[in-house]
Amino acid sequence: MRTALRCVQLICCYLVLIPIVSCAQSGSTTSTPQKTQETKQSKSSPAIAAAGAKAKKEKKMEVATFGGGCFWCTEAVFLQLKGVSSVKSGYMGGHTLNPTYKDICTGTTGHAEVIHIEFDPAVVTFDVLLQVFWKTHDPTTLNRQGNDVGTQYRSAVFFHNDTQKQKAAEYKKKLNAVKAYPNPVVTEITAASRFYVAEDYHQNYFNNNPNQGYCRALIPPKLEKLRRVFGDKLKTN
Repeated sequence: MRTALRCVQLICCYLVLIPIVSCAQSGSTTSTPQKTQETKQSKSSPAIAAAGAKAKKEKKMEVATFGGGCFWCTEAVFLQLKGVSSVKSGYMGGHTLNPTYKDICTGTTGHAEVIHIEFDPAVVTFDVLLQVFWKTHDPTTLNRQGNDVGTQYRSAVFFHNDTQKQKAAEYKKKLNAVKAYPNPVVTEITAASRFYVAEDYHQNYFNNNPNQGYCRALIPPKLEKLRRVFGDKLKTN
């Protein structure tokens, strides 16, 4: 009798445990995919971020190099344009290695004071850069801008590819054809050579020295003309 009763109790316990075990197994089965999904998501987020950063880094940028007299003036102008990410003052077109500003000022190195521009062609085209270049300096005076005299102050477009060469040559030809200036445009159009970055104190010179006599006299009129003619092409801040 006691044996029979014991068997009944064991059977009842077994019947009660079956749904409990099944629930535990069911819970384990449903939670595992969720954890796997969360793991995948956590691993994919950095990958997505990295892909976005890489795409941004690979954004196509181009360069342009112009000589238009003192680079303090030309740098101040081109820094205002939308799509221009950087402007470096420096030297190009000469024969002396590693020239200094003191060397350049002698006019014997063959270099021109230039600005080296990095720009986004999707925002500002090379055509617009050429327009700004020819509108904001005097391209008709050989080796001279105002009181700055010497080969280092010559008007020059240093092209980096055949497209830039062609556009600059055509633009210059049109300016002379329509007699845009009282005298012929004498801007030099030549292939870009080694660019030497000027000394640190020349970089962003006008913004750092707005009250310097030369800057105060010559640069504000250029910026005013820039705002008047190219207002829609300028940065808002």
